[in-house]
Amino acid sequence: MRGASARRAPAADGPLIVACAALTSDLRAVLSQLGQTDAAEVRYVSASLHNRPDLIVDAVIERIGERPIEGREVVVGFADCGTGGGIDAVVELLRGRGATVTRLPGAHCYEFFAGDRFAELHDRAPGTFYLTDFLAKHFDALVWAGLGLDRHPELAMTYFGNYTHVVLLSQTDDPDVVLGARAAAERLGLQFDHVHVGRGPLVDAVSVTMRAQVA
Repeated sequence: MRGASARRAPAADGPLIVACAALTSDLRAVLSQLGQTDAAEVRYVSASLHNRPDLIVDAVIERIGERPIEGREVVVGFADCGTGGGIDAVVELLRGRGATVTRLPGAHCYEFFAGDRFAELHDRAPGTFYLTDFLAKHFDALVWAGLGLDRHPELAMTYFGNYTHVVLLSQTDDPDVVLGARAAAERLGLQFDHVHVGRGPLVDAVSVTMRAQVA
């Protein structure tokens, strides 16, 4: 008999989501909201590639693997993310292999989380460094150490000298996330603002694929 906590493995022909690991908590919440936790197979690519966009495309292709995906629903869980159109090329590659593919809209995760509001925010304060919940929680590892500022803090002015603000685009109401983002802004010597954007566009992007799969 299966234990109460046992999960059914996703079907081999069910939806496949290949996503940045920065989206782990958000994708789990979205799939739970859609009642599709057991339906989709999710494979993650290291979030450390935020700092190495030249490696993202190869990492996504590697996670997809060589298994036939003809007729399968695939979500590429990246925006363009600095790949210069590379993610769109992956989408076309998968379509050429017979998959039905969508990817998250926008140039970066800030845009698909904030949706149409991002352009307004950017126009209001172009010199802004944005954080999501994930980046606020992992600021030390992905930003401070990721840019080498733990070893050479004097480089902070080189990286951030043209910025004026840090804006947290939050997905949840976690006060610890806000505190972490505010601390990051103070460390960088920048003004802090907080805009709650939720997960709406991510829900929309994933739900379209799920509806197509179960139709």
